[in-house]
Amino acid sequence: MTKRLCLYLIKPSHYDDKGYVIQWKLSPIPSNSLASVYGLVINALDQQALGPDWTADVKTIDETNTEVDVRAIIADAKSADAALIMLIGVQSNQFPRSLDLARPLLAAGVPVAIGGFHVSGVISMLNGEDADFKQAQAMGISLFAGELEGRMELVLADAVAGTMKPLYNYMNDLPGIEDTPVPFMPAEHVSRTAYNLTSFDAGRGCPYQCSFCTIINVQGRKSRRRSPDDIEKIIRLNTSQGVHRYFITDDNFARNKDWEAILDRLIHMREVEGMKFNFIIQVDTLCHRIPCFIEKCSRAGVTRVFIGLENVNPANLKDAKKRQNKITEYRVMLQQWKKWRVITYAGYILGFPTDTPERIMHDIDVVKRELPVDILEFFFLTPLPGSEDHQKLHRAGVAMDPDLNKYDLNHYTTAHPTMSKAQFEKVYADAWSRYYSLDHVETIMRRAAVSRISTSQVLLLSTWFMGALKIEGVHPLEVGWIRRKSRLNRRSGMPIEPAILFYPKYYAELGWKLMRWAALYVRFGLKQLKVERDPNRHAYTDLAMSPVGDGSEEDLELFKTTDAVAWLDQQKRINDAQHGIKVPAAE
Repeated sequence: MTKRLCLYLIKPSHYDDKGYVIQWKLSPIPSNSLASVYGLVINALDQQALGPDWTADVKTIDETNTEVDVRAIIADAKSADAALIMLIGVQSNQFPRSLDLARPLLAAGVPVAIGGFHVSGVISMLNGEDADFKQAQAMGISLFAGELEGRMELVLADAVAGTMKPLYNYMNDLPGIEDTPVPFMPAEHVSRTAYNLTSFDAGRGCPYQCSFCTIINVQGRKSRRRSPDDIEKIIRLNTSQGVHRYFITDDNFARNKDWEAILDRLIHMREVEGMKFNFIIQVDTLCHRIPCFIEKCSRAGVTRVFIGLENVNPANLKDAKKRQNKITEYRVMLQQWKKWRVITYAGYILGFPTDTPERIMHDIDVVKRELPVDILEFFFLTPLPGSEDHQKLHRAGVAMDPDLNKYDLNHYTTAHPTMSKAQFEKVYADAWSRYYSLDHVETIMRRAAVSRISTSQVLLLSTWFMGALKIEGVHPLEVGWIRRKSRLNRRSGMPIEPAILFYPKYYAELGWKLMRWAALYVRFGLKQLKVERDPNRHAYTDLAMSPVGDGSEEDLELFKTTDAVAWLDQQKRINDAQHGIKVPAAE
């Protein structure tokens, strides 16, 4: 008689401002952590890691598109000889939801483990000094810090033996990932994303030192990467099940030391074998300096790229230790991506110490006029647990919002030197309206048309990013298609609404939102129609699109602020010193 392990891999969502789980019929970005752990589990089971006496039922749930039925999980676990519920890739904003999921499971005697960025970040930067971390420990949850490659078999063995440890801490032993089991999710799960999109990491770690970032303190600053053979295996596995769209989750693919070998392999698969697939990647603002990088990205199937622009004020970039961002490089870098017909997303952080509402609006106008970026997405400057910013504030005793659910980059979490909470929240909301004005959406489409980029894609993305906060009240990176709400899955401590009130209100809200989405799409769609019907659309140009070096730089407001002038002067002095040019002493 064989014994059965009941194993659930769950990627939790988090709560909206009314305490309901953020969930969609089709969700946005898929979880690479879930795919990675699933790949490791399946490999371990294929290798008979549990021995001949055990079988395992493995179920995966992404809560952003699938309701977690805790009662059914408890019943399933009780019918098995051993069980483990693993909450995967839990970020700080998802930690409160994870604890709510764990409570009834633990009360029923079902073991629960939590891993992900919050646990790893708190261990790395605070040595576990975090109220929610300690609460999880007190509840009897097993916490996992670090990465599971090479450790999956150990965890499964502990699960079947009923000896799960309170803490698995591997933060000082980050594994290599070449030739390890690759991330994978079955097509039935991938189909629940808006673009039938799956994800994988080609590498981990980042060499930079941005103070707001958790990546460098959780995944390290050393490049650890999959081989071109690994990447090819991922693509062929997914292609065989009809999945052709990918999000490469590397924080900075341009600094993957094997980027060229990987891209060359993908180019061969596309151009020689005729395979069809495309990618979204993330890079830094100096990627265009790498010879052939952008060209090969385009040929390998990159159609969209996320760039950590962060800000156009050199003083703010310096404060954030974002020294690799050179504002003098922004325009040429964005134009290079345009040349290869790749849509650009740029992250833009609001709330640096010297920011004011007036300065933020001025800088957004500068971006609109002088930089040919397509999609701009705004974030609150947030001291994420696991970042240097959070560590410094924690050690200094500076007040931070104790509710981790708000640490989603879309909420005010700590006081600003010059702006009140109301001012900060208002300028954040106004920033979206300022950038995605009707006139500027038309400009984005005209720049796309002259670059032979699909204006229908720009229409879709502009609608999505403008409507997310204004209609759904969440960040665009969390918005999917058709909001779902479960009446009973409300945050612990908040009342469960009677069905007679909840359902009429939910369906009325859903209908109203769908009408607003349609209206926004039509408004932007009329601009797209105007652009597409313009016989001169391929002759369009403006300041942002004008070639760098033609003298137009003299007209750029980007370089005229006090901070920019001081920074440019400093860069000139550094350059002169490097080339042996004597700099006159100041009088």
